[in-house]
Amino acid sequence: MNPFISLGIALIVGILFGKLMNKLKVPAVAGYIIAGLLLGKSGFNLVNASMIEKLSFLSDFALGIIAFNIGSELEFSVMKKLGKPIFVIAFFEAFGAFLFVTGITYLFTKNISTALILGAVSSATAPAATVMVLREYNAKGSLTSTLLGVVAVDDAICLMIYAIASSIAKVFINHEAVTIDKILLHPIMEIVLSIVVGMILGIVLTYLIKISKKDTELLPFIVGTIILLVGIALKFNLSPLLCAMSLGIIVVNISTHSRRVFSSIESFSPPIIAAFFTLAGSRLDISLLPQIGVLGVAYLIFRILGKILGASLGGILSNAPTVVKKYIGLGLLSQVGVAVGLAIVVSREFPGTELGSLVITILLSTTIITEIIGPLATKSAIIKAKEAHLS
Repeated sequence: MNPFISLGIALIVGILFGKLMNKLKVPAVAGYIIAGLLLGKSGFNLVNASMIEKLSFLSDFALGIIAFNIGSELEFSVMKKLGKPIFVIAFFEAFGAFLFVTGITYLFTKNISTALILGAVSSATAPAATVMVLREYNAKGSLTSTLLGVVAVDDAICLMIYAIASSIAKVFINHEAVTIDKILLHPIMEIVLSIVVGMILGIVLTYLIKISKKDTELLPFIVGTIILLVGIALKFNLSPLLCAMSLGIIVVNISTHSRRVFSSIESFSPPIIAAFFTLAGSRLDISLLPQIGVLGVAYLIFRILGKILGASLGGILSNAPTVVKKYIGLGLLSQVGVAVGLAIVVSREFPGTELGSLVITILLSTTIITEIIGPLATKSAIIKAKEAHLS
């Protein structure tokens, strides 16, 4: 086996399983992860650890595309129109999941680093799955508008929570002295520098977009900028996800051709994203499941509780409409994309520890469940809110 054979098999099998999941009314991403499970260390071992390492550049590139697309959802004019509730709700539902999962994980493991990392990853929501359901049912109304805003802001908050949590976790893992500099100033500096680098390259990309007359010029400029940005982030220990999200925010807000940009990357990215999730699934080690069984179930339950209760509290505090307070939490259960990306970042940032494999195993095994129940819960919420328009 060489990387090309492994990648080709992973991509074809992943797409076939994605189509199978679609027929069962389940998002394709669950199929990609199951395909990876069969091809990886827990299945036929066609995609082994050595091959995953050789193909790691593809995962980094895919993460850049995912974060770039998240940035495209944060259009200032739309955010301003949706108002204060989306920011308050997004803050409380993200921190609700973080606090609930961190607390229960610490009770089980008595390990602060594991608790912080799992808590940080739990705060992420999957915008794609939620948006897909809203479009499928042509949903319109205050709940739908608020939900779209919250899932856009949520991942930005999640990435910032992770930057701080991972810095604190490294202090405990390396048995270093706990100082304000290490647990607060360093992560804040990383967040600020990541955003600034993304903004600078965003301005550069906006100019390149302006001078590109054909799509055959436009796409290479976009792809080249994302690759360059990820490379700079990895070289200087910044967050590739925050950098790429900042890039997307600048492009969507200052480029007059932003729709053309994001439709162009959307048509290019499906094989990259499918390969990313299939390769992520191949990392899943089934032999670890008995060890994390109870912790995995606790993670799933407490993340759902944190999301629903946090979102409801945010709705109450921001004086959101009654329908938003009651049902907003049900639209925030899907977890994939940034969460899986962060799990892979964990395995890279904490080499030689069990933390990486533990986080990936818990996350991927629960993701398959949340990708089934998440869209169903979103559908239930918009139907109860009378915002779904069934044809």
